[in-house]
Amino acid sequence: MVTVAVAPATRVERAWQVLDGVLDPEVPAVSVCELGIVRDVIDHGGEIEIVLTPTYSGCPATEMIEQSVLEALRAQGLGPARATLRRAPAWTTDWITEEGRRKLLAYGIVPPGPVATDVGVPVRFMPRGARAPHLACPRCGSDDTERVSQFGSTACKALYRCRACREPFEYFKPI
Repeated sequence: MVTVAVAPATRVERAWQVLDGVLDPEVPAVSVCELGIVRDVIDHGGEIEIVLTPTYSGCPATEMIEQSVLEALRAQGLGPARATLRRAPAWTTDWITEEGRRKLLAYGIVPPGPVATDVGVPVRFMPRGARAPHLACPRCGSDDTERVSQFGSTACKALYRCRACREPFEYFKPI
């Protein structure tokens, strides 16, 4: 039998592991890492810095996310730590991991597709009367769905309804 020595995880690797367990307060099916909110973990020797990019600048959960991240690190003995909010580049739904997209769908929220970058900038202006994207119901899979409201429980989601199973669902709009 050959014994292979495995190097212990670095403080940064351990921090990433801990942060992957910190759930988003608005969508508790996905972690802040899976949503792409945690941008970087930097070990400054005596202190760990967690770089966070909120999903949008007015996100009401930003302070709660910051507190949850710091508390999770402290609880695992990885403190002291501080959080830095970095708003540029702006968060985009392209930062949601594949696992995060899978979990959103299982939770009943249709995940966004990739942001169209025809001109190299992930910002799109939708003219009035623009057609809503056609989505399959995350519960029954039916294509017979309709948008009920451009805005759901938060500004980054739209509210849809399935005509087949009659269940409402949200769509995480691409940003």
